[in-house]
Amino acid sequence: MYTLNTKINNQISIWLITMFWIISIMIVVGGLTRLTDSGLSITEWQLFSGFFPPLNQDQWIVYFNLYKEIPEFKLQNYNMSMQEFKVIFWWEWAHRFLGRLIGISFLIPLIYFSIKIKISKLLNLYFIFFLICLQGFIGWYMVSSGLNDRVDVSHYRLSLHLLIAFLILSLIFWNYLKININKKILVNINPIIPFIFLILIFIQIAIGAFVSGMDAGKIYNSWPFMGNSYFPDDNNIANLFKLSAFDEPSLVQFIHRNLAYLIGVFYFLIFYKIYKNKMYELYKSVNLLGYFIFLQIVLGIFTVTYGAQIYIASMHQISSIFLISSCIYFLYINTKLN
Repeated sequence: MYTLNTKINNQISIWLITMFWIISIMIVVGGLTRLTDSGLSITEWQLFSGFFPPLNQDQWIVYFNLYKEIPEFKLQNYNMSMQEFKVIFWWEWAHRFLGRLIGISFLIPLIYFSIKIKISKLLNLYFIFFLICLQGFIGWYMVSSGLNDRVDVSHYRLSLHLLIAFLILSLIFWNYLKININKKILVNINPIIPFIFLILIFIQIAIGAFVSGMDAGKIYNSWPFMGNSYFPDDNNIANLFKLSAFDEPSLVQFIHRNLAYLIGVFYFLIFYKIYKNKMYELYKSVNLLGYFIFLQIVLGIFTVTYGAQIYIASMHQISSIFLISSCIYFLYINTKLN
């Protein structure tokens, strides 16, 4: 609770859950921006002037001419028409517009609540706002990596951008739960266990961004084998233990697959411990977590076998939002001891 005033707490709760859904939409749009190769369509950082899209043909020509100067157009999309450019432009513009909307939608209520409540009680929310601002700069840092020497953004910067987005989402949801769930439980598992599980999910999201950034989901479109064997036959298993493994599409897909299996096994150990010890108060949260883990793995398999088809790949990313949220919920419930 931030205050004893129920009305203010309810207002904060509504604000936080609204921000949660707006940021979720932002993550989905960001994923579609990547899947449609739209992320480099706007080649300038325009914090204020970029709020409005091109309003006439002359402005469209300016944006298109700027796009023609980067390697993605010169080496990959040199036959692109103005109409085709507009399609990818709108995805990137929508992504940036949502980023600005999130910043404004978080700052204005934060100022309002700072007047109503002592700022010292809202420092965690100010930290979230700092991350939102940082995310804007990281987004441009990511885009800038694809403007000079390559036709795609750096998968490392893409991964960082996605991780911060999920960190912001997680912190907002955690603060929402603090207001809305006050019931304490009598028994729990060691809090380190669900925390480690959450870290594994974040690592998996980072590797998933590598897969997306290198289009690694479009190779080895079979399961459970990668081609004719469990390990990709275009690589050497010794390379798996080198840092350069994260620059190899087949190895990144291999890591992503096997980390999913590890997460699944880890979950079943948690599930077994909770049910064996009859921790009834954790049943709901651990069952919910299991549902989204299963869904995420199934969608991951479909994403690979269908060659990262845009609709299935997007569903895979949407599912990851619910998976992270269920992890946060499980971690939070498990820490609410009497």
